[in-house]
Amino acid sequence: MTQTEIEYRRVIDLCKDLFLKKNKDYGSSWRILRLPSLTDQIFIKAQRIRSIQEKGVQKINDGIDGEFIGIVNYCIIAMIQLCLGKSSQMEFEEQELSQLYDEQVSKTLALLLNKNHDYGEAWRDMRVSSMTDLILMKIYRTKQIEDNQGQTLVSEGVEANYQDMLNYAVFCLILMGKASV
Repeated sequence: MTQTEIEYRRVIDLCKDLFLKKNKDYGSSWRILRLPSLTDQIFIKAQRIRSIQEKGVQKINDGIDGEFIGIVNYCIIAMIQLCLGKSSQMEFEEQELSQLYDEQVSKTLALLLNKNHDYGEAWRDMRVSSMTDLILMKIYRTKQIEDNQGQTLVSEGVEANYQDMLNYAVFCLILMGKASV
């Protein structure tokens, strides 16, 4: 296992732990959200991060690391929603939900490892602020695809954009030291 994969899994463990705890508090209330609503939730988090980065000051105590964790989890929720389609199932046993989460992480990690091979881990030399901008760009792309009823001419669909946003958020958390033991 590479150092990146180890760090990635540590960050995902942190995100998943929070996701499952929130599921105990709120249940699967997120199932009611349509994909555009989830995209907007990701937008809110990314916009707050950028605002704090630009102003250098925040007035709410929640740090940007929590916002990146939220981006990871909302991306995974969106991919689960894509996977479940129009299913009316609202509640899940913790084991089933954990498995759905892990399936999306596995697909996204595989994409990351392939891209890391080709790009040579260029993300390690990027700024967190640049990756925040890339997440925002991916959000706007996703919104456009959603406005086009999911139709694209030459571009990847919404799932690929959610995967990229998830991976950028994980990279940010790694660079911010959240992958430490």
